[in-house]
Amino acid sequence: MRMRNKNRKSTTFRCNAGSRYSFSTIIWSVVGCLVLLHIYALVRHKGGTSGDIQSHYSWHPQFRELEEVEDENFQIPPPRGKRSPRAAKRRPRRSTTIIDEFLDESSQIRHFFFPGQKTAIDPLREGGNNSFYYFPGRIWLDTDGNPIQAHGGGILYDERSRMYYWYGEYKDGPTYHAHKKGPARVDIIGVGCYSSKDLWTWKNEGIVLAAEGTNITHDLHISNVLERPKVIYNEKTGKYVMWMHIDDANYTKASVGVAVSDSPVGPFDYLYSKRPHGFDSRDMTVFKDDDGVAYLVYSSEENSELHIGPLNEEYLDVTDVMSRILVGLHREAPALFKHQGTYYMVTSGCTGWAPNEALAHAAGSILGPWETMGNPCIGGNKIFQHTTFFAQSTFVLPLHGYPGFFIFMADRWNRADLRDSRYVWLPLTVAGAADRPLDYNFGFPLWSRVSIFWHRRWRIPSGWTGMK
Repeated sequence: MRMRNKNRKSTTFRCNAGSRYSFSTIIWSVVGCLVLLHIYALVRHKGGTSGDIQSHYSWHPQFRELEEVEDENFQIPPPRGKRSPRAAKRRPRRSTTIIDEFLDESSQIRHFFFPGQKTAIDPLREGGNNSFYYFPGRIWLDTDGNPIQAHGGGILYDERSRMYYWYGEYKDGPTYHAHKKGPARVDIIGVGCYSSKDLWTWKNEGIVLAAEGTNITHDLHISNVLERPKVIYNEKTGKYVMWMHIDDANYTKASVGVAVSDSPVGPFDYLYSKRPHGFDSRDMTVFKDDDGVAYLVYSSEENSELHIGPLNEEYLDVTDVMSRILVGLHREAPALFKHQGTYYMVTSGCTGWAPNEALAHAAGSILGPWETMGNPCIGGNKIFQHTTFFAQSTFVLPLHGYPGFFIFMADRWNRADLRDSRYVWLPLTVAGAADRPLDYNFGFPLWSRVSIFWHRRWRIPSGWTGMK
């Protein structure tokens, strides 16, 4: 045990009252205050923020149902065909994974991931118990009876027309490979647009930004790539502005494109493409904040990090301000949203058409720093959770009238036939404490938990009007 030096003067602080306190007493007082603040934060998040949300909708039985997630059980089928003992010795058979089965168009359980036409959801014919229910992974028909083509998309609520507009990649063409090692692709057809008042019945408004069929140097030539279109409205200019990922067939152009329109249903006039801030840009999104400032978020540096920065007042270009976030995490497919002053984002890993684990992130400022909170997926089983329910994030839609409740929009990509890729819409909530403590000395900040709940069938609670 270390002996105290009696001849050494203690460090003291003198206050106005003439009291003397040891330095260690001051330190422990500060630590005590921080601990009390941390306890207060816990109580506030559990009994305050979360409680406010729960008190707002927990009385509704359908909200309670949405948090009671479902389990999924399935078995990987046995290998097809027998191998000779000699062949097995030369090259032992690798065990088949569920990801292999998902990617295999001849899999015996393919119907589990991509249910057939008989189970398609037709809002104009549905009645009784299935009305207004979402069925993640099933074929979803528009009001003309055709599968909706709005992949990698996002939704705009237009206050002038009091309508929701869903924009996405129109992929109703054959899937092929430009070369042996090239990714599966569909020639650019354009950006599809669908309108709805209830987020369930969608009318096809046509292709609002069409491909270029003759000019091979044009960004929108059919041989190129157009992905993840997002539209925001500019009150100052009265223009609807579309941002999108523009690339060539080999994904070397890595740029963003911009188009504008006077109407939410187009036609949109294509303006130009560029590498924002001088960096490569692939998966991207745009986010319009409460103050009207819009931001571009994109995967960059070969998808090793995300960049985020404000657009100019017209939303037609980026400014010189840019922040590098999630550096070294290799995330893509950003879907950004805001709740009670905090910014949240869901991203995916970079595994091509194969599904992977989603991560949720949070920040007090949109430019960062951003902290990673972990996997938000709940229910199904571990495989479902680690594959984002066999889908990839594209957008998070706030549900007006229900604070803390959102719709998580994702794509279940079918690399063998991209036009038959499916939509996975699921309830997302922001409530309660973080799933795991963050890397701060005293556990600060404490973000609210982001949860995405798996359901084979679910619907928005009755009584929601759909209008703001």
